[in-house]
Amino acid sequence: MTATGTALPGIKGVLFDLDGTLFDHRGAADAAIVAWVSAHSPGHPRLAEVALLWAAFEGPYLAMWQAGECSLEEQRRRRLRALCQELSVPEPGDLDAAYADFAERYRQQWTAFHDAARAVAELDGLALGVLTNGAQRMQEAKVRAIGLAGQVGPVLTGEVLGGHFKPSPAAYTGAAAALGLAPEEVLLVGDDVGNDVTGPAATGMRSVWLDRLGVESPPAGFPRITSLAELAPLIR
Repeated sequence: MTATGTALPGIKGVLFDLDGTLFDHRGAADAAIVAWVSAHSPGHPRLAEVALLWAAFEGPYLAMWQAGECSLEEQRRRRLRALCQELSVPEPGDLDAAYADFAERYRQQWTAFHDAARAVAELDGLALGVLTNGAQRMQEAKVRAIGLAGQVGPVLTGEVLGGHFKPSPAAYTGAAAALGLAPEEVLLVGDDVGNDVTGPAATGMRSVWLDRLGVESPPAGFPRITSLAELAPLIR
């Protein structure tokens, strides 16, 4: 059951998550890392596992950077090193260059979800923004690449929110303030239950879970949609 028909009155602004919500990060990252391993270790016997392994490493290593334990570049080196160790692939002599190779393959796959542009357009008149845990320059580049720059409002990451990343309450209150609104006037829509759905509740911000696969039960008390096409009717 989706959230269509469940009214959300009093919403004056909408914050979108980026990766997995407006932008197909998983599809791009999966294709890029499989291509990278194929190029560096042709015919690897575990190639079918590579995308899942890379995805599993992503959260923990990004968390190290977000917590200030290492630089963004260092977490990339550590993640690539961990993948090579797991696959018994020789570690590249220059991890920065190796990651740059992956990153270029990743950029070549950048695309918006088919429902993103229309969903943004249908929210004309509301304050809009993007609240994402990625690196500021990278996330801004993604928004430009998928044609939403100037349409979806400011791109807000922990780097411009005082070091506060989702699910820190300060990330949500800071993002609402960037839209000139109180948290309770803002709706956050995203695909990550902890960061985008339950996390904002502590600040009074409302949220909608975007469950594109439509196979899981929504967290209690939170509406769910399976497409961004359902978002505008929910608010209007």
